[in-house]
Amino acid sequence: MSRALIVGVGMPPFGRHPATHFTDLAAEAIEAALLDAGMDFRDIQQAFCSKVYLPSATGARVMERMGRTGISCPDIEGACGAAAAGLRLAVGMIESGQHDVVLAFGVEKMPKGFMPPGQLYDDWQCMMGLTQNPQYWALNATRHMHEFGTTELHIAKIAAKAKRNGALNPNALFRKPMSVEEILASPLVVDPLRLFMLCSPDDGAAAVILCSERVAPRYRQRRLVEVAGCVHRVSRYPLLNASSFCATPTGNPSVYAATALEAYEQAGIGPADIDVAEVQDNDAFSELEYYEELGFCPRGEGGRLVDEGATEIGGVIPVNTSGGLQARGEPLGASHYGQIHEIVLQLRGEAGPRQVDGAAAGLAQVFGAWGHCGVTVLTRYSG
Repeated sequence: MSRALIVGVGMPPFGRHPATHFTDLAAEAIEAALLDAGMDFRDIQQAFCSKVYLPSATGARVMERMGRTGISCPDIEGACGAAAAGLRLAVGMIESGQHDVVLAFGVEKMPKGFMPPGQLYDDWQCMMGLTQNPQYWALNATRHMHEFGTTELHIAKIAAKAKRNGALNPNALFRKPMSVEEILASPLVVDPLRLFMLCSPDDGAAAVILCSERVAPRYRQRRLVEVAGCVHRVSRYPLLNASSFCATPTGNPSVYAATALEAYEQAGIGPADIDVAEVQDNDAFSELEYYEELGFCPRGEGGRLVDEGATEIGGVIPVNTSGGLQARGEPLGASHYGQIHEIVLQLRGEAGPRQVDGAAAGLAQVFGAWGHCGVTVLTRYSG
């Protein structure tokens, strides 16, 4: 079985691009990835397009924009986990030997404000007001605060870290640092979550090009990165949204933990071996929750990591060095590929002022409505 290697990544800045068609956004990301890999579009043998809110045949429309070559390019949808599902398929193509060069990309153009609920929820949920995500995240945070003594200050510190890191990232939507005091003074949305503790949907695209070990020697202009573990699954237990503390039966691992365990097993490493991570911080508390679910600390000790500065750049386990969703925003179909882009830069040593010294293994985690969860472990390729 061939290992899947990342030879190129591309990601134009996430943000608001009202005058740019989604095919142009995607083409910009793909062209950047091709340039990064040192290859021509005609080298691509298979493509996967991840999207949620864009129209049918989005992938085919992007192929039209790039110049059709007759390859397959289906659309992949999985809520916020769409790109994790697409990446898993791309990796499988390489590992099985079906193709040697595969393009995985995501693109989205999001409306302002809360995501339109009809795309993700049943009519009865919309009618009962169960479709605004911050209420689920707030329930998680409140439960954690009750059980473990986590505070609003911990959540604000995570949000402030995201803003500091985002200020160092030219691809981020928000690039202005904010103090803990400014975050705590922002309007309350759902107790205990405030406005500047929440991410913003936005427009964006990102692309990843993978190849097999057989053809890797053609594309060695940059340090190769191996996809050491790549898992996507839907939760075993029903979730309206990201509600592990409220909806996961006691004694059973959450979908986050179970997915991470499988990814670690595939990679042959554990959480202590991860040097840098990008996680799904739709709200700042979720980042703290994932510290625990991904094994970076025991359950209930996420606040301790925050107080110790362990997840800062320069800390023991830097998390969301890109600024995460809090700074980048979240174009759903491209979100996980944006995380992959950051981890690849870190493992190559190309992250500039955000660089984590000696980063050799990284993790990207994403979670979406109805239990879509993905965890990808990347390592420097030593072959």
